[in-house]
Amino acid sequence: MIAVAVLAILVATALIVARVLLGPTVFDRLVAANAAGNAAILLLALFGFLTERPEFLDVALVYALLNIISTFAVLKFLRFGALGSAGEDEKEPGT
Repeated sequence: MIAVAVLAILVATALIVARVLLGPTVFDRLVAANAAGNAAILLLALFGFLTERPEFLDVALVYALLNIISTFAVLKFLRFGALGSAGEDEKEPGT
């Protein structure tokens, strides 16, 4: 049963990679890349379950946090053009 789940995740990952490569817009590709990260997290968790090593779940959780942070960083870069610039609401005083 677990092998079927792994196979389903691998098929979904192949479709996601196709979406990353062929996505019509940058945002479609970004969402697909985030989904590929989520599929990798699922594969790590399933592998840890199959090998009875709970350390892989810790690695999957750290990877999930990095996936979220990197998605927000890319979105901020696409919106504002730089990661260090202030947003529209955070203008410097006196300007």
